[in-house]
Amino acid sequence: MSAAPQSRATPWPAVPDDANALAANVWPDAADRDEHGVLRLGGIPATTLRERFGTPLYVLDEDEVRARARRTLAAFRTAAAAHDVQARVYYAGKAFLSTEVVHWVTDEGLAVDVCTGGELAVALAAGADPSRLGFHGNNKSVAELERAVAVGIGSIVIDSWIELERLAAIVERRDAQQAVLVRVNSGVHAETHDFLATAHEDQKFGFTLQDAAAAVARIRELDGLTFVGLHCHIGSQIFGTAGFRESAARVVELHAALLEGGDVPVLNLGGGFGIAYRPEDDPTPIEELATGIVEAVARECAVRGIPIPNLAFEPGRAIVGKAGVTLYEVGTTKPVEVDESFTRLYVSVDGGMSDNARPALYGAQYTARVASRTSDAEPALARVVGKHCESGDIVVDAEYLPGDVAPGDLLAVPATGAYCFSLASNYNYVPRPPVVALRGGEARVIVRGETVDDLLARDAGLTAPTEGNDMPVLSEGIETK
Repeated sequence: MSAAPQSRATPWPAVPDDANALAANVWPDAADRDEHGVLRLGGIPATTLRERFGTPLYVLDEDEVRARARRTLAAFRTAAAAHDVQARVYYAGKAFLSTEVVHWVTDEGLAVDVCTGGELAVALAAGADPSRLGFHGNNKSVAELERAVAVGIGSIVIDSWIELERLAAIVERRDAQQAVLVRVNSGVHAETHDFLATAHEDQKFGFTLQDAAAAVARIRELDGLTFVGLHCHIGSQIFGTAGFRESAARVVELHAALLEGGDVPVLNLGGGFGIAYRPEDDPTPIEELATGIVEAVARECAVRGIPIPNLAFEPGRAIVGKAGVTLYEVGTTKPVEVDESFTRLYVSVDGGMSDNARPALYGAQYTARVASRTSDAEPALARVVGKHCESGDIVVDAEYLPGDVAPGDLLAVPATGAYCFSLASNYNYVPRPPVVALRGGEARVIVRGETVDDLLARDAGLTAPTEGNDMPVLSEGIETK
């Protein structure tokens, strides 16, 4: 085994005692290995899942999603009840959305937030109560706002002056009444990647604290809009409560000032709570987060002598992230001598940045394990890469895998339940994988995978030849004249 280099911005992972072990904080609670060393997810061998559904494959543990939804809701309701207020928890549609998942989280008592007309359509198709939906987004179109008002959406988060007036015109024309929140930037920059931090001033979301007061004043002038509260989201993949405490202090100050002009029944402090992507990650337990954030709001309200408002939260990936595992098949392996001190093993799989864009987008770090067997081979420093024509097509930047990992092995990457399916693409014309849900020892497809024929079916050159072009276009599975 070659030694890992020491000069690197992100520390190399420690050489594991066992390159087959499953870190409990990263994998779904029900993940284990059977007597043959095969990874089991929800009691089903990963090899069985490959045989039935192929690879790449998104696997989602329904029981884990439901359990995390219940636990999160209980944590915030308990923390709020200690101060005689109520709490609502929104599931983030952008993390992972399908009609099945909407059923799961609404069954467990969560509301749902959406940020596009497409996400709204999925939630409605699942039968979600429109009054328990919130609509986010920095550029909601007139058509999207029209639809939201028409179905009776619970709340719309106003993000700009243009959107405010756009919505005002819609409700006036419809003679409707719409509850709204105003999104504010508290100026608190979460300790996360710049692309994930969303409350510093130089970014696209929301109003400054100064402008928010004027926006609320304008809303209160309009008969069709009902101002119900402020919304502030400081970022994503956040550990700890320090950022939330500071943000709460600033937002409660504005909340107190707005009380002079009327009721402000709700304060939505967002969320974006982190999960463990690698064994060394140590996310804050949800109960500790809930208690810490609610107590911070209570303290700030007490200092100002105002009542605590009802609270709302958006945990984001914390509900669905850990419940997901992506399965790949190894296609090639290649030892590459980086310098005289070490060799890195490149392990190429049959997916990549088209099914998990996060490493390429903002350097997200994952872990991986061989899923089809265990091995006594010495651990080798590996980089798991995809099949796309990009040097940045990296799935797992640095991981120790058994040195005998070989073509045909099944590889599993955990903590892929959030933002992998949502960000998936057809780069290099690779079809998007199916999503399979597990519950009670059974597996079922909840989102069908694409085929090459699906991709070709969208090609207008095949379905509607250019005028004057009499040459037949032939493609397997595509009907042509």
